[in-house]
Amino acid sequence: MTHQTHFFYAVPLPKEIKLIMKDHCEKLKLSLPFNRWVHHEDLHITLAFLGFASLEQLEKSKEYVRNELRGIHSFSLKINQLGIFGRKESPRIFWGDTIKSDELQSARKKVFTACEDAGFQLETRPFRPHITLARKWSGEEPFQNEMLDVWHELQQNPLAFLASEVVLFQTHLQKTPKYEVKEIFPLI
Repeated sequence: MTHQTHFFYAVPLPKEIKLIMKDHCEKLKLSLPFNRWVHHEDLHITLAFLGFASLEQLEKSKEYVRNELRGIHSFSLKINQLGIFGRKESPRIFWGDTIKSDELQSARKKVFTACEDAGFQLETRPFRPHITLARKWSGEEPFQNEMLDVWHELQQNPLAFLASEVVLFQTHLQKTPKYEVKEIFPLI
């Protein structure tokens, strides 16, 4: 059975932040029973999910993204809280959030527009930047919002990092980590 591969553009987390997140996630696993935790090497903020892409369409998106990001400067991001997507009592996604960033919104808009111009049909939901940490609540008791307070110091001392590149990733579902870097678009 062959698996169709997917592609997406994202802002990766720097290695040192991934290692800090790894340490915290190891502790979070003890009190937050989710089925699947994201490998720390795969932590990122998705800008545009492409899904399956032909080589021609992918090359066109890379050209357009490169042109759109030309002249864009690196920018600071801060991870400051935890959150969930899905049903309150049984969330499907557990994530880390960043403090609102106009620079991130702008970079996302440029990448998103470039991918649409390359012919991709992209998701139309409003952009909610986040770093997926885990999927599928598996606790015997319903999830409680108070459980998000488990990483107390995060709001007082946000994890700051420099977003210095956008990356085109390819997904390999049968591997760990799952995401392979296909192209890097450095920011100034």
